[in-house]
Amino acid sequence: MTNEKMEQRLAAALEKTAPDDVNGVLSRCEERKGTVIPMTTKKMANRKWTTLVAACLAVMLLGGGGVFYQRANAVASVVSLDVNPSIELKVNRSEKVLVCTPLNEDAKDILADMSNGADLKGAKLDVAVNAIVGSLVRNGYLDSISSAIMISVEDKDTARAEKLQRELTSTVDGVLQTSEAKAAVLTQTLTQDAGREQQARENNISTGKAALVNHVLALNSALKFDALAKLSVEELKDLAEAGAPAMPIGKAAAAYAAEQYAGTTALDSVTAEVDSELDEFPAHYEVELHTAWGEFEYLVDAYTGKVISGQKDLLTTASTPNVTTKLSDQKPDPSGTAQDIGYAKAKSIALNHAGVSENEAYDMDIELDNEDGILVYEVEFKSGNMEYDYEINAATGAILKYESELDD
Repeated sequence: MTNEKMEQRLAAALEKTAPDDVNGVLSRCEERKGTVIPMTTKKMANRKWTTLVAACLAVMLLGGGGVFYQRANAVASVVSLDVNPSIELKVNRSEKVLVCTPLNEDAKDILADMSNGADLKGAKLDVAVNAIVGSLVRNGYLDSISSAIMISVEDKDTARAEKLQRELTSTVDGVLQTSEAKAAVLTQTLTQDAGREQQARENNISTGKAALVNHVLALNSALKFDALAKLSVEELKDLAEAGAPAMPIGKAAAAYAAEQYAGTTALDSVTAEVDSELDEFPAHYEVELHTAWGEFEYLVDAYTGKVISGQKDLLTTASTPNVTTKLSDQKPDPSGTAQDIGYAKAKSIALNHAGVSENEAYDMDIELDNEDGILVYEVEFKSGNMEYDYEINAATGAILKYESELDD
């Protein structure tokens, strides 16, 4: 309802309820001596009196209602949630959402089933945050143990900001525990800063993320704000912990480097999951490619884009795994038969998959084991600063499981 319509309705209501007691008022007035003041007719007096009272009451009610309306719609706190999607919530003193704004394209996807945030207007802040974090979990942003979500509260009232921060941290923790997500929760309280707000607007990020970017810039002023703003909260957190030595290539570039190395850039069916490990040495990205032949893991240097480990040229070296068959009644032959590929073949499969030549491998260990009735070769070895662990079907040569990690 507009202010004009509100005033019209209040005036009409007051005109009906204003007292029509002119005679009573006049009867209680003492007769004046001296100059006689001429009085208007009764009808005119009634109209003027009614209008005057109605006007006074309207001013009082509208004044009080206006104050209430302003308080209910005044922004008391600005809360932002950042992963890579950046979402901003403006709330009033009663912790009700006034507006929910997606600040980038990823955020629009998160709020797609909430009418781009419009459905959250009027909701309690904790309910809105619960819904947003739930959507982040469903969309896979908080699955990894290395992923992170940042909660930022900006408020003139420091005590209120800290209270909101504690409440929201508890809300987000509850959602993550219920959904068994493994992300870290980062929090910060902020005071208003015009320069930071301008940086946020120019880069389509929240003021909370802008504050984190400025923290990284304080560690290395040679870096660029706009480039850092494109990184996820997870990357910025790790970069700050590492002292921000240089500008990382980013998740998209790491995924592309892995696909180039694997030779799958022309295949639309290949998807990638990327985790940043910028606080480890060497700083790298873990890229997992999902292909028709299975899942393949690559480590990509975070600053040079060079692939540290992973299988090269999947289209020519990988093959679709055969169906696993139980071999509980079959005896393995180390030399290799139709029922057993042999130790040498198992070693060759593991080395080829890792992209490591035999003269680069050391601490090689190969054992034949029975896993739930299936004979498998367990192949372990090291190369450079990496350690590899494989389980290979002894009958088919299919890779059943593999892991690669930095050798501490």
